[in-house]
Amino acid sequence: MDKELVNILQAIVKAGFEVAIVGGAVRDFLAKKDISDWDFTTNARPEEILKLIKGSFYNNRFGTVGVVLQSQKLTIQITTYRTEEKYTDKRHPDVIVWGKTLEEDLSRRDFTINAMALRIENGKLKVEKDNLVDPFDGQKDLRNKLVRAVGDPDKRFREDALRLLRATRFATTLGFKIEDKTAAAIKKNAKALLLISGERIRDELFKILGSENAADGILLARDLGLLQIILPELNECFTVEQKSPQRHHIYDVGTHCVMSLRNCPSKDTITRLATLLHDTGKAKVAAVTEEGVRTFHNHELVSSRQALQIAKRLHLTNTQREKLFKLVRWHQFSVNENQTDKALRRFIRNIGIENIEDMMDLRIGDRLGGGLQQPESWRLKLFRKRLKDVMKKPFTVADLKVDGHDVMKILNIKPGPKVGEVLKMLFEQVADDPKKNNRDYLQKRLKEYKN
Repeated sequence: MDKELVNILQAIVKAGFEVAIVGGAVRDFLAKKDISDWDFTTNARPEEILKLIKGSFYNNRFGTVGVVLQSQKLTIQITTYRTEEKYTDKRHPDVIVWGKTLEEDLSRRDFTINAMALRIENGKLKVEKDNLVDPFDGQKDLRNKLVRAVGDPDKRFREDALRLLRATRFATTLGFKIEDKTAAAIKKNAKALLLISGERIRDELFKILGSENAADGILLARDLGLLQIILPELNECFTVEQKSPQRHHIYDVGTHCVMSLRNCPSKDTITRLATLLHDTGKAKVAAVTEEGVRTFHNHELVSSRQALQIAKRLHLTNTQREKLFKLVRWHQFSVNENQTDKALRRFIRNIGIENIEDMMDLRIGDRLGGGLQQPESWRLKLFRKRLKDVMKKPFTVADLKVDGHDVMKILNIKPGPKVGEVLKMLFEQVADDPKKNNRDYLQKRLKEYKN
């Protein structure tokens, strides 16, 4: 245990208070995993903790004091024993009552595997059998790989609707199953998730997407009735068939999207989200020709618009939103041995140099998720090689051998949109013929433009 953590625990114990390690840290310890998230609980009140721990802060009404660990650049939470009453917003308790015992505090927690504690007694930090507090058989569920609600699952989910998605996340990231009564309660209360903010849903969804079992997590969310709440655009796709003459697809659109995610080699969350959403627009444009061929014309346009709506709903950053849009909008790119350098440069401009590898990962997921056996065709391999060759040549306005200062000096104009227009005009010429990217030629063109 980090020395800073030890000092915090000892400070609380020496002051005569009870303190215990609780939650995910205990679960990970028992599962013999590295602990990256520490939570403590104590009978000390927030104001008493603030006096004991230097640099601690308290800016909520839920009894949770934060402490920043300088050595690890993370914040740990120390929460006073408490019980909770009424959850009008289906997320936060209306009434907080300070608890008297550790067992009482554990009874308000979400799942049995998170309702265990390691009590620190007599200043001893050594973990022994007697100081492991497990009133709800969390160890048993941990061994059996079960996510089970503490007490009445229906009550737990009515208290905090985010727990519906948290159960799915724990099952996904840990590779566990959800206990039958808990799963039934999730299905019953699924619509309560509509009351939870986009940021909270995003955080849980991103943890699911970051898991090795991400595809299974999405399918589990669908089985539990949660997918239609968090990603209705995707949920709709499971009823859209793709099998038809002249098409290689073997799955419906929804299953294809999930299988694409399963086979996407990227670890980047936005790339994985884009892979999951890349074909959602097919549900809106699906058609069948007289020959029985299923078509999805311009589905990438609809998918990209839906991706923007989802990004807004989940409160993604502008950078995340732009990347998600580009990957979905341009995922339908063609690979052809006869493509010109100009066409390849246009492709790179559309998606951005920084997103090329992510787009290739999406394409691999798309291919394998559609039933193809090879992650890359020979054309895609050639396309990759030619992209590298093209990127060695002048590619953006910034690569021009003249800049805005040259434009303003030669044309005798002030800073403004005109400067950018002229540079863009010069760049279009250079993009078509890189040999023209020399200072003498470009200055000559500027003088001709002036005349």
